[in-house]
Amino acid sequence: MSHHKYLISAAIIALSASPALAQETTDSPERGLTDDFHNDDQIIVTAPYVDQLDILAGTSALSGEDLAEDLRGQIGDSLTSLPGVSSTSFAPGSSRPVLRGFQGPRVRVLTDGIGTLDASNTSVDHAVTIDPLTAQRVEVLRGPAVLLFGGDAIGGAVNVIDKRIPRDVPEDAIHIDALAGYGTAADDYSAAGSVDVPLTGKLVLHVDGSYRETDDVRIPGFVLAPELRAEVLESAAEELEEGELEEAAELTETANLRDRVPNTGSQTYTAGAGLAYIGDGGHLGVSFGYYDTEYGIPARPGAGHHGEEEGEEEGGEEEEEGPVTIDLEQVRIDLRGGVQLGGFFETLNFRAGYSDYTHTEFEGDEVGTVFDVSGVEARAELVQADRNGWRGVIGTQYLARDFNAIGAEAFVPKNTVESWALFTIQEVDLGDFEVEGAARIESTDISSNVVNFDRDFTAFSAALGFAYSPGDEALKIGANLSRSERAPAAEELLSNGPHIATQAFEIGNPNFTTEKSWGGELYARWDSDNIELSATVYANFFDDYIFETETGAEQDELPVFQFFQQDATYYGFEASASARVGSAGGFDFVVDGVADYVRAKIKNGGGPVPRIPPLRLLGGIEAQSDAIDVRAELEWADSQNRVTTFETATDGFTMVNASVAWRPMGKDGGVTLLASANNIFDVEARRHASFTKDFVPLSGRDFRVSAKFSF
Repeated sequence: MSHHKYLISAAIIALSASPALAQETTDSPERGLTDDFHNDDQIIVTAPYVDQLDILAGTSALSGEDLAEDLRGQIGDSLTSLPGVSSTSFAPGSSRPVLRGFQGPRVRVLTDGIGTLDASNTSVDHAVTIDPLTAQRVEVLRGPAVLLFGGDAIGGAVNVIDKRIPRDVPEDAIHIDALAGYGTAADDYSAAGSVDVPLTGKLVLHVDGSYRETDDVRIPGFVLAPELRAEVLESAAEELEEGELEEAAELTETANLRDRVPNTGSQTYTAGAGLAYIGDGGHLGVSFGYYDTEYGIPARPGAGHHGEEEGEEEGGEEEEEGPVTIDLEQVRIDLRGGVQLGGFFETLNFRAGYSDYTHTEFEGDEVGTVFDVSGVEARAELVQADRNGWRGVIGTQYLARDFNAIGAEAFVPKNTVESWALFTIQEVDLGDFEVEGAARIESTDISSNVVNFDRDFTAFSAALGFAYSPGDEALKIGANLSRSERAPAAEELLSNGPHIATQAFEIGNPNFTTEKSWGGELYARWDSDNIELSATVYANFFDDYIFETETGAEQDELPVFQFFQQDATYYGFEASASARVGSAGGFDFVVDGVADYVRAKIKNGGGPVPRIPPLRLLGGIEAQSDAIDVRAELEWADSQNRVTTFETATDGFTMVNASVAWRPMGKDGGVTLLASANNIFDVEARRHASFTKDFVPLSGRDFRVSAKFSF
């Protein structure tokens, strides 16, 4: 499929559409969210067509100082303080969010409501082409409302809001935002800045850029987890007994690696510009973005070279393999617009993006595989006016993607994905009661001429929600029921080959059917002047659940990871609390906490679902004033011993963190200086959701300083 067809399809939507200025919604309680006593006064605008959407029971966000404090190189590692959120943490240069235990294609990562249009959902080693340095706010959506963004997002969606297409006209002649920081654990230097200039009373120009450079990450103790280290030492002893001294020495050296994870450095820079017209009857904006990153892939111990003769020199000597690195580049064009209509439909919204993406996987200086991805995504929405408590939106969405992997280790054949969707969400306010309904139908075509594959999938998803709020409105309780369906991803269908970056032989199944699930959640929220509480319990029951697991077999000297389809169940809870417990000396004292847990299993004797995060508790106490905030927090993660075959268990850990924020010019002065100490006691910690957890632990003690400016 040509790029021209993509652009024509997006233009058809554009002719009938353009997003209105979003209406703001309140948020669930947790650190950094809007209320009388939190630092951050940013609030969620993900659902621009509804003032208060209770179907978003699992919504949370980071922005302002809290986002600046949690910034890491990849968006997945920047969100782990939020309830229900973990991270794939494949490497410091590649990390996607894990929501309620779901990852990969079940979690959509969005830029202002549409996909990143990269290859990050193809494999865990592929970076997300979003730089958190340039993000204004990050919103996390869990539960049934995410079907508005895609039926495949069963686990949830992460929506990153930036200012690349301006949303308002600055009052000053020029507005500048800047952020710079340094972290000791990886010698992490970062800086970002943006400039907004009103060219006229209705026309705004935006320019931004960022740069980050990191070294190999410092860790406490050994690189390898105890079980894996014991296996490598045992192999070294066997090689020594057989007289293979060189191999034994190499294995012993690998087992004794400590203090830093080799080949985990990265370098990233971005640049962008946008222009927007903002008028009384609507707005229209366009932007250009460039993302470039190079990062290392840590080696899996024991993974040999693949191919019968690869790596052999004349005379039979095996050539030493170089470290695997990825060099990634994306060029992106975005469009956003909105028109006020009046009548039954109040607003017509439009959002579209086009991307040209390439990344190259190197083995040393040699090119291994080149991934080329180009595509377009567009959505249009008709927003209904509020009529006696009834409001809603009707919309359509289009996605097209060309994927091509070139090289001896192209584990997925060249393929094309094209999908169309229609969706709606409706809400009726009945006083103390609210009723909401949502539906989405999506048609997806996946084809690959290389392997003579062409299949169409039709998926239907729907949700129904009920909420009750007594007269004082501090308490709100509700229930949501959803039926979700997603087409298999191209990678789940067509993978069949060695992948140097994950150091695995990956095998899909072209005969998979759609994945279906029934989901339900019960939630309760309390929002008063001094206390905010939120708790949600949820469950998902899957038919034909698709998962990837290690089989124990080897092919091309690599462990085989294969996709299977079987029924499964997920259930869990997430909770958050924040309370002002007193005031003294000009400070308000706030305590807060987060707890989350998920349990998932494959039915009919399939055992636990792989890489499910364990029970996690996070609590903190904070002293807040207009000039200074001081915080101390403790994060505890339980061990995870519910593992599938060939998956290793993960030890629990407890980390202590502290931070201080100083606003020398006052709360509204536009200058914030931040200092933090993370993992103060230098404990060893590994995320169970990580594909590389046994040889890529989390960083050790990390002191970070940053400065945030806005004027």
